[in-house]
Amino acid sequence: MRQRVVRVALVAALVALLLLAVPLAVVIRASFFADERGELERTAMAAAVRVSPDFATGDPVELPSKRSEGRLGVYGAELRLRTGTGPATADAATRQALKGSVVQRRSGSELVAAVPVSSNERVIGVVRASTGTAGVWGRIVLAWTALLGAALVALGAAVLVARRQARALSSPLESLSRASQTVADGDLTARAALCGIPEIDSVARTHNTMVRRLASLLQRERHFTANASHQLRTPLTGLQLGLETALETPGADPHAALREALEQSGHLRHTIDEVLRLARAETGPAPADEAAGDLLERAERRWHGPLAKNGRRIDLVLDPSAAELPVPGRRTDQVLDVLLDNAHQHGRGTVTVTLRDIGAALAIDVADEGTLALDPKSLFGRGATTGPGEGIGLSLAVDLARAAGARLSLTGTAPTRFTLLLPRGE
Repeated sequence: MRQRVVRVALVAALVALLLLAVPLAVVIRASFFADERGELERTAMAAAVRVSPDFATGDPVELPSKRSEGRLGVYGAELRLRTGTGPATADAATRQALKGSVVQRRSGSELVAAVPVSSNERVIGVVRASTGTAGVWGRIVLAWTALLGAALVALGAAVLVARRQARALSSPLESLSRASQTVADGDLTARAALCGIPEIDSVARTHNTMVRRLASLLQRERHFTANASHQLRTPLTGLQLGLETALETPGADPHAALREALEQSGHLRHTIDEVLRLARAETGPAPADEAAGDLLERAERRWHGPLAKNGRRIDLVLDPSAAELPVPGRRTDQVLDVLLDNAHQHGRGTVTVTLRDIGAALAIDVADEGTLALDPKSLFGRGATTGPGEGIGLSLAVDLARAAGARLSLTGTAPTRFTLLLPRGE
């Protein structure tokens, strides 16, 4: 690109110089010849005033001091040179001047100016001044050489400016190309820098917007994979555990096992729906479609088995006035699963789930008898964990709570307690 910009600038500069220099060279030539003719005419007129009226009767003429170049002569009416230098007989310009007019013309290799000398309204002679065109052409060539030098200097300056501008234009594009290649190599943190050129900056901003959206899309895709894995693992384990228990227990009611399996499969379907909705950034308000008490009792049934397997217990403490109030069922279910799984994996002792009516909202507390060892400031960051797991759960729970219009926070560290504030449905 740099060479192309330089070539375009040079072509433009050459065209401009030609359009300027050629007419200027013609003007210089015409001006030098016009100046020389004017000088010859002034010289001839200065000599003409020295010719007295007695010239016609043979009175001699005292001409001005000799010119450094050229010839100066006085011709009589008989068309012969009387004094000075010049052709012995009058040439065409001199003969034309005898008719009473000043003549400027080119004669062979000379410039000639002929001025008539009059006495009593009668032409008695002609003063002829001439000079060779070689001297004029010498000055013209010198002027043209100076003009050519100025053109070359201008062309050199144009080359320097063109190279500088080519560098200024190509460097941002090369930087943008490097940033694009870095993104293509997998680094989605690379951004194109702005350079101050509006058109290129517009391309850089569009590129950066595209990369940000692409990074966001890929991040949501990765989060979806991790979130789905995290959220489906526990329900699948519960479903498998329930079916295995039904098979291994003599006299177990298969209808009860099937009902439980059906409930677990419905929960799995809701989990997939919510994780997909979160991945698509669908964060509109969720309908309050389920009584809070029913939701917590269902969560207690899901987690009773996994906790009991480890010799632990789950207790529900319900405020009767809040148990009948509706909440966003599916999303609240997912948040509770995360909190209960977190208590199962990282907590100790009895897990207590408390439902409270605090007026403007419903509060669900999930507490266990463990002590928080992680810095509360980094607790909800993705990847923060104090034990087995990938540190996805609490970050996912915050996103799910926000999608439901709720707020999740840590309200106790010894023992550990999380509180979910839900908008109160009527």
